[in-house]
Amino acid sequence: MAKLKRKEYDEALEQLQVELNVMARWLQHTGKRLVVIFEGRDTAGKGGAINAIADCLSPRQCHVTALSKPTEREQGQ
Repeated sequence: MAKLKRKEYDEALEQLQVELNVMARWLQHTGKRLVVIFEGRDTAGKGGAINAIADCLSPRQCHVTALSKPTEREQGQ
């Protein structure tokens, strides 16, 4: 897979952030809730993806929580 140039990435990200804000306003208007879970190994780029999403949203609407490492039992579920 080819790597995006920075300008292309920023343009694509801006469009997605606009749509994300539209969805956030819709959620607030309808009273519905949404949960987004990022799961992956260390250095998988989760932090950058989470920051790209959370940066454009109101801190009153978007809460980022780091979960602890799952137990062996939880890993098997």
